[in-house]
Amino acid sequence: MGLLKRAAIILDSIELIHSRSAIHRAPCESCLVYGFVIPFCPSLILQMSFNKLSLFRSFTINLLKFTLAKLILRICAWLPLGMVQAVAGALGKLMNWRPTRMKQTTVKNLSECFPDLTAEQLGNLTRLSLQHTAMTSLEMGKCWLWPVEKTMGMIVQVEGEEVLEEARSTGKGVVLLGPHLGNWELFGYYFSEQIPSTFMYQAPKNKHFDMMIKSARSRGHARLAPASSQGVGVLLKALKKGELVGILPDQEPAVESGDFAPFFGVPALTMTLVTRLVNRTGARVICGYAERLPKGQGFKIIIKRADPLIYHSDPKKSLEGLNRSVEECVNQAKEQYQWEYKRFKRRPDGSRFYLK
Repeated sequence: MGLLKRAAIILDSIELIHSRSAIHRAPCESCLVYGFVIPFCPSLILQMSFNKLSLFRSFTINLLKFTLAKLILRICAWLPLGMVQAVAGALGKLMNWRPTRMKQTTVKNLSECFPDLTAEQLGNLTRLSLQHTAMTSLEMGKCWLWPVEKTMGMIVQVEGEEVLEEARSTGKGVVLLGPHLGNWELFGYYFSEQIPSTFMYQAPKNKHFDMMIKSARSRGHARLAPASSQGVGVLLKALKKGELVGILPDQEPAVESGDFAPFFGVPALTMTLVTRLVNRTGARVICGYAERLPKGQGFKIIIKRADPLIYHSDPKKSLEGLNRSVEECVNQAKEQYQWEYKRFKRRPDGSRFYLK
C-alpha cells in the first residue's frame, strides 16, 4: 500500500473517531501530526470524559430528585387527606412569607388580571393560591399511587352530569377543557371512568417522572396522546368515534400553534388546537374542574358548557370563547387556580411581562 494511501486511511480514521464523540470537534493537532497515537489522543479522552461525567451528574441529580419526590408522595398517599392539605397549607404560607419567584409570578398575574383588588385582598389571594398549589402537588400521591377506585373515592359530589350526557349524545365527540384549577388530575380520572377518553400529554424533562406520570394516567380507560402533530391525529380519531378528548386549555402553546386572545383582560397566547378540532369534527365542548372542599372532605366535580363563542367561525372569536370558558370556572374558585404559572410569558409586542 502506498504512503499517500496509508496517510489517507489514517486521516479518515481520525475524522471517524472524532465525529462519534459527543462534542463533534475537529481532530486535534497531535492526532493529525502523530497518526499512530489515535487510540490514546489526550484531547479526545478528556472531551469524552467530561461529557460522560456531565451526563452521569445530570442523571444522578434527576434520579435523586425523583426518588425524594416519590418518597414524599408515598408519605402523602398514606396520610389522611385533611392532614396532607394542612401540611400543604403550611408550606404555602412559608412560600408566601419569602419573596420566592413563585410568589412574584402569582402577584404579577393577580395584579394584572384583577387590578381593582386592594393590597390586602391581593395579599390574601396570593397566599391562598400558593397554599392550594401546594395542596395540588401533595395530593398527587393519592392520585398517582392509589388504585383508581380508591382515588375516585375522594369525589363526594358531582354537579353537571347532564352536561356531559348532552354533549355525548350528539355522537360527534366531546372536547373537555380542564384548566389548572382545583385538582385537575382527579378531574381527568373522573371522565376516563365515564367515557372512553384520550388526554393530550406533554412529557416532563425528567424521564423518571415521565414514566411515573404515564403509568398513573394510563390506568383505567384513559389513553395518552403526545403533544405533537401525531398526537393531534390521535385526538381526531377519538372524536370521530364519539369519544372524549381532554386538553389543558390554559397552557401557553408554541407561537405557531396559537394566537393572542384576552384572558381576564390581558392578551394571552392561546392554543388554536381546540378551535381546529371543533371545526374538523363538530365536537361539543365542555369544561370544569374538581373543586377542593374544606377540611379534607374531598372533592366536588363541576361540569359546565363551554362559552357559545367557542363555536364561532372566526378563529379570533373562538379563542375568546375558549378563554371565557376558563374564566367562568376560575371566577368560581379563584384561590384554587394555579396563578403561579407564567401564563403571559409571550407578549404581542415582544416585551417582557415577568422579571425572570
